[in-house]
Amino acid sequence: MKALFLTVAALGAASGAAAQEAQPLWEAGVAAFGVSTPAYPGSSDRSARVLPLPYLIYRGEVLRADQGGVGARLFRSERVEFDVGFSGALPAHSKDVAARAGMPDLNTLVEFGPRLKILLANPSPTSRLRLELPLRAVMEIEGGVRRQGTTFEPKLSYEVRGADPRWGYDLSAAAVFGDARLNRYFYEVAPRHAVVGRPAYQADAGLILTRVGVSATYKFNQDVRLFGFVREESYRGAANADSPLMKKRSGASVGLGFTWTLGRSATLAKSAQ
Repeated sequence: MKALFLTVAALGAASGAAAQEAQPLWEAGVAAFGVSTPAYPGSSDRSARVLPLPYLIYRGEVLRADQGGVGARLFRSERVEFDVGFSGALPAHSKDVAARAGMPDLNTLVEFGPRLKILLANPSPTSRLRLELPLRAVMEIEGGVRRQGTTFEPKLSYEVRGADPRWGYDLSAAAVFGDARLNRYFYEVAPRHAVVGRPAYQADAGLILTRVGVSATYKFNQDVRLFGFVREESYRGAANADSPLMKKRSGASVGLGFTWTLGRSATLAKSAQ
């Protein structure tokens, strides 16, 4: 879950959000997924995890916990939506990453902040093209909470329900930008951590990566949904492409999992997703 931020949306990626049929106000169950990603953007080492966990979807008018993330929807019109939400990234320990040997770990990160979503087009009754503009503070969770900068990730997303309604797809393209503090967290090498082959380096604000991805879900039955995704990242043109910690010019992330709904409300959500 580290490429840069794989959010709770991974649990329901491309889950047929283009469809507008009424859905339960809440659903609860269990989920499990496996993911393999670069240890951090530009790393030559990879991290693989298998994570079982409970999941909850809540489709309230304001409070939301769904395929788009966790947060509060403050405004919604036919084409524009504004919300405040959370996402996060799991840690990467320096003992497992050769390029960062002897450096501080990359700990668990949590993002929080506003997001503007703009519906650009509905090419068909079962598809939509949307622009998302999230701006979020990044907090490190390790023996307390520390601010580690700000990220901005404009994303263009095309969501479609397949000819077979059990299938849903999402194609996306995004760019991730970080302020100077966040880029220092990933790419700076302080003089005390400089060694042969890893000179001291001062990181700058700017582009971290560009990314394209495809995800799909398959509704096996009313309760079981399978999902998977593939994302390809490019670090060419990144603000810190010459950092000694930037070991590759591209990287891929893959994930596969399922959700199993154990209960749902009889009450329907008042608005479509």
